[in-house]
Amino acid sequence: MTQWERLQQLDTVYSQRAFDLYNRDEFPMEVRHYLAHWIEGQDWERASRDSSQAAFLFQVLLENLDNQFSRFAQERDSFLLQRNFRRYKQNFQKYQEEPYTLANIIHWFLVKEREILNDAELAQQVSTLKFSQRQWSWRARDNIHVCVMEHSIRCLEEQQDEFDFKYQTHLMDCCTEEEKKMQAEGLQKMLNALDKCRKNFLSDISTMLDAADVLRSVLIDEELVDWKWRQQKSCIGAPDDTSLEHLEKWFTQIIECMFQLQKFLQKLDELVGKMTYENDPIPVRKPPLKSRVDTLLTNLIKSSFVVETQPSMPQGRGSLVLRTNVQFSVKVRLLYKVSELNHVMKVTVSVNKFRKFNVLGTLSKALNMAESMNGGMVADFRHLTLKDQKVGGGGKGINDLSLSVTEELHRIIFQTQFDYQGLSVPLETFSLPVVVISNSSQQQSAWASVLWFNMLCSDPENVKFFETSPAATWPQFGEMLSWQFLSCGKRGLDNDQLETLAIKLFGKQQSYDNCKISWTKFSKENLPDTNFSLWVWLDGILTLVKLYLSDLWSDGSIMGFVSKGKERLLLKKKQNGTFLLRFSESIKDGGITFSWVQYANDGTPSVQTVKPFTSTDLKQIALPDILCNFRMMIAENIPVNPLCYLYPNTPKDQAFGKYYSEKTGEENPYLKYLKTKLVFKSPMLSSSTIDDDMLNSILDSDSECTVPEAFPPTAPHTSPSCLQHNFSESPLDIFADALSPDIDVNVTLHEFLNSPNILNGINFRMLQEESDDFALDSGLIQDLGYPNIPLTP
Repeated sequence: MTQWERLQQLDTVYSQRAFDLYNRDEFPMEVRHYLAHWIEGQDWERASRDSSQAAFLFQVLLENLDNQFSRFAQERDSFLLQRNFRRYKQNFQKYQEEPYTLANIIHWFLVKEREILNDAELAQQVSTLKFSQRQWSWRARDNIHVCVMEHSIRCLEEQQDEFDFKYQTHLMDCCTEEEKKMQAEGLQKMLNALDKCRKNFLSDISTMLDAADVLRSVLIDEELVDWKWRQQKSCIGAPDDTSLEHLEKWFTQIIECMFQLQKFLQKLDELVGKMTYENDPIPVRKPPLKSRVDTLLTNLIKSSFVVETQPSMPQGRGSLVLRTNVQFSVKVRLLYKVSELNHVMKVTVSVNKFRKFNVLGTLSKALNMAESMNGGMVADFRHLTLKDQKVGGGGKGINDLSLSVTEELHRIIFQTQFDYQGLSVPLETFSLPVVVISNSSQQQSAWASVLWFNMLCSDPENVKFFETSPAATWPQFGEMLSWQFLSCGKRGLDNDQLETLAIKLFGKQQSYDNCKISWTKFSKENLPDTNFSLWVWLDGILTLVKLYLSDLWSDGSIMGFVSKGKERLLLKKKQNGTFLLRFSESIKDGGITFSWVQYANDGTPSVQTVKPFTSTDLKQIALPDILCNFRMMIAENIPVNPLCYLYPNTPKDQAFGKYYSEKTGEENPYLKYLKTKLVFKSPMLSSSTIDDDMLNSILDSDSECTVPEAFPPTAPHTSPSCLQHNFSESPLDIFADALSPDIDVNVTLHEFLNSPNILNGINFRMLQEESDDFALDSGLIQDLGYPNIPLTP
């Protein structure tokens, strides 16, 4: 599409500017329209400086006018166009002696067209698109303007030199009064043209500054603010893009453009120094333009100094939690990328005065291109340390309210000096607020503060945030929790999991959008019937996921958050042996359990649940191996694994087989130690008189809430194949004595493990040869890599 065709498609405001542009005699719109392709294919800028090229293009133009005239002559409805084109050719004949003047006129019109197109494109982009999603190039736009301005100031200088030469000649020329009068009239016309060019050049600079100010506003007030908010959220797990390459490119281009304008204004000073006249526009209009350029440059350069990577400890929980006497790192960046400043600007580090610290380490580094992957201007501080200053009776903060140490917020300060091309600007930037602790036991509370601040506060200067901490809405809180699981286990929380948590916090409601949770309820108040807060419970689960369950959480095997009532409702609709994994609600440091459905001979479903596994258990044996080797005794004393299908219907080995780590047969190292096999006997399948109440009394070892439910009559189910065949003995099965329905599992297991008969069948010589530390006592199961697994409904 030609430039002319693009002009015709603009909105009314900009198309009208194009019509106004051609509302003059120098270059008719009809010629521009019918010769558009040829006109845009020529180098008119070169022709305006090269007489031979201008003469050639002038002759081709006249030929094209003749050809177009001939076409109109063959068309019945083109009489007026035929007449007009004859007149246009006659008018152009006046440039026969100075064809470069016509070339300059055509070039000027094309440049003005591009300006209209650029302004229209800018207005559309600013109003309808996010800056970061724009597909147009700043560099292309700026280069067009710079190219135009450079050409204009060259022409201005040439005009001035020509006028000065003719004026000096006029003064020295000995001629008649009539000739002098004609020369004076010619000189006046030249001066008028020069004055007009100066005014146009100053207007062009003003127009460019208007556009640059719009771009500055979008860049600093929108894009940079949006990037800082994305970075703030990414510090607490949000999967947002925080790269700076695009911002660096845009800052560099617009700052370079402003420095170029600064040079143009300096060039105007040189021209005025050579020649000026009455009512010269440059002395009056240049100073405010220079002031605008300096203000734009200062604003852009100050905003371009940012913290690229927020403070963090190598082994810390996350960003923004620092511990005294432990090294941390932080990186700052200047988004104006210029090689002349490489290793020139020194950045210094300090900390705000809310709490007294000494900052130790390398406190001054130069911005350089060697510490960045893409050659950006970076200062990477990798070995900084905060040392608490003891003030009076201790190092506690100087706040007036009763804030804990983990609610005190501090900011790391970075300062440098920008000196380049005559512009001197002091630069300063701050980190996001950090929490400084002195003991690792404070890390959990400190991370809670970081989460709460960065979830709710978009003002990084608000270091007194926790003096009047606002409440979080459920959408904000749920999103933040989802980010935590995404960070720990590569999968966030789905709607069902979030709804379960919302019900736990607010009860059953139609919508939770207006529900709020306070900082105190999140981090300080204990949950009902527990001795720990909501955050402590959630953080324990997150730690469990991160250390032991990340793969299972990532692939969706763990349902996680589901109430006991809903768990039973889901399982009792499924086939025998269907199970699911959920987090315990009663364990402070995080626990996970599994429940499965079994059917009695009369088809009555029953859901059974094991005591939750904690980090202590999972540290010894992985959950997939526990699921693989879990056994119970059913009728005829057959040991079976009741877990067959991961909810809703995935075969267990298909779901977890890739995670199994244990060897079987002679490869198993436990074979040389243990010859005895102990399994659970299922009360449900061994007695036709057992009922749900009795089963609950036997299996209730988890204190979590159970919602009683009534179940409709169910047709008898046939046990699946996984419960029907005989199992070979595996020394990795769960160990316990055969139980009758009225025996407490924990008591019986404890008595059995303390019985002298437990040693029957064990080769003592081999035990002593293989391991001096191996002991057969009440901790035997843990030593073998298996936690105790009593059952609970």
